[in-house]
Amino acid sequence: MDFERPVLRSLDVGLDEVVTVSVVLDANGERHFGQAEGSIDSTARPRVVGEAVLRALESVTGDGKFELVAVGTSSLDDVTIALAQVSEEGRSEVYVGSALIRRGDSVLATARAVLDALNRRLSLID
Repeated sequence: MDFERPVLRSLDVGLDEVVTVSVVLDANGERHFGQAEGSIDSTARPRVVGEAVLRALESVTGDGKFELVAVGTSSLDDVTIALAQVSEEGRSEVYVGSALIRRGDSVLATARAVLDALNRRLSLID
């Protein structure tokens, strides 16, 4: 199978009694959807974003099961970076990704960091 890097098409965050994140990815000519929900607390949102992206990526792979080990931010000189650490069920490797937080949009940067963590891994899936 020729690998086509997943492209983030949409990311919607709904705030009610819980935060709900819906993600749409395009990969290999198809749309893949992921959704997650969690605590309304603003500190929990990056984890919920990461989980929604992983659910969409599981749809891309068809059989991979991913876990968001950690998500956070770090400053490097005058930029802030979103970071994600992901593991895959049945594999000992841990994958790490990062993305610049532009214009204060940590939600989008977190989604991109999760995608970055798994891009090389996804290219190996047959």
